[in-house]
Amino acid sequence: MKKITFTICLFFICGLSVAQSKPATIQGKLEIPATQTGDVIINHTGYSMLYNEKHEQASWVAYELTEKETNKLYERSDKFLVDPKVSTGSATSADYKESGYDRGHLAPAADMSWSELTMVESFYYSNMSPQLPGFNRGIWKSLEELVRSWAIENNSIYVVTGPVLSSGLKTIGVNGVSVPNYYYKVILDYSEPSTKAIGFILPNQSSDRQLQEFAVSVDSVEKVTGIDFYYLLPDDQEANLESSVCVSCWSWKKISSNHNAGTTVKPSSGSQTNSGPKSSSGSVQCSGTTQAGNRCKRMTTNANGRCYQH
Repeated sequence: MKKITFTICLFFICGLSVAQSKPATIQGKLEIPATQTGDVIINHTGYSMLYNEKHEQASWVAYELTEKETNKLYERSDKFLVDPKVSTGSATSADYKESGYDRGHLAPAADMSWSELTMVESFYYSNMSPQLPGFNRGIWKSLEELVRSWAIENNSIYVVTGPVLSSGLKTIGVNGVSVPNYYYKVILDYSEPSTKAIGFILPNQSSDRQLQEFAVSVDSVEKVTGIDFYYLLPDDQEANLESSVCVSCWSWKKISSNHNAGTTVKPSSGSQTNSGPKSSSGSVQCSGTTQAGNRCKRMTTNANGRCYQH
């Protein structure tokens, strides 16, 4: 395997045509990477994850981000919580205290601002990773903002993000939370009439370089992480999408934050209920989850923000 260098001279390819309708087995599952025997996926309302006990953080966090979900309905809670679904126990505030590292979100809080519950769950420590302040508040934040712009432009995208975990990493806290040297994101636009994919690998440090310089193929991210992304796609389509990336196929201008409209409210203190988002727009997306643990996609006008099935 060739060593990946963070330069703009990488492989590129434009989007490919897709069939008029997606296979039923693919819909709603594309964001979940392939798993190994014994892996236990944790499903939260807005995202799923594979928790890595050895490193006390997620190996990956995956979710679909729709254009509607970029509408900001709730402010940041800034209330960090231990994840109740991690049976072995997640990191805690004590691990990060005076460490010099930010509690960096993997699934950004701004991507989860479409309901009170998703905002609360975005602050679970299982969704955090130690990031240098200049990285977390700089180029990483810029990439998160760009991804939201792509969700608006393409109606919906599939996102997988996480730390590059390996043996020998520095650790912080009594729980031994690993400090990654690199972070990754892979994004898939599976909308018609064309589809495209792109990956990023960024060092955990401040940078004033352009995000395009960190763009890589999804295959490159797979080689570095050992994770098989978008494996549910037809083999030929997966191979074409993941082998290279078309930088010019993506827009690199962020959409103004004034796209976020509607009534913005603060989450209830410590609330972990399934109450729906309070919106002045009338129709909102159901805040319930299916039996399979996936977020319900039905629209509802019920006062409690839930559809008739939930």
